[in-house]
Amino acid sequence: MFVVSMLAIYVVHSLYFRVNVVFYSAIFDGVLATVLIGSLLCLLPWFRVLGGIEKAQLLVIWLLLGYGFAISVPTVLDRSLSFYILEKLDQRGGGIRESAFEDVFTKEYVKEHHLVEVRLTEQLESGTIAIDNGCVLLTDKGRRLAHISRFFRNNLLPKHRLLMGQYTDTLTDPFRHSSTAVDYQCK
Repeated sequence: MFVVSMLAIYVVHSLYFRVNVVFYSAIFDGVLATVLIGSLLCLLPWFRVLGGIEKAQLLVIWLLLGYGFAISVPTVLDRSLSFYILEKLDQRGGGIRESAFEDVFTKEYVKEHHLVEVRLTEQLESGTIAIDNGCVLLTDKGRRLAHISRFFRNNLLPKHRLLMGQYTDTLTDPFRHSSTAVDYQCK
């Protein structure tokens, strides 16, 4: 009953209402379904056999299912470069030269999926950035999250990760070889 309700709410929300951020919208749908079906726990007579703890457990389980759905289905499909690769291969007849993938990502993926617009919108809605006179600025919240992310990346991501046949720690410090001489900083 919960899953059907959550999926119905998600579909109606996605097709007929405005959505600012896919993940937040899907989370809201899971919470709404939990409230809707949770209210039935109090109203329908056959749920009276359940005690308060069992009802609370059901609510928590439903919230977790809603979260799991939100992050695992619409958000992954919306953001996933891996799914994009599969879809792009299919669009191009089933095969693309390996040497062309950098161009596919930089010239097609970024444009087709409106990555800049989507990610800036998500960060604005999350309160981690502000845009002032064409300058994208970190908020205090954004700075804290950047520090946490950087700490996790440097210290807790795999140090021996397989990338194209070689194990490397490259992604634990992606800025390791980043240029310091750039002309796009805001003063």
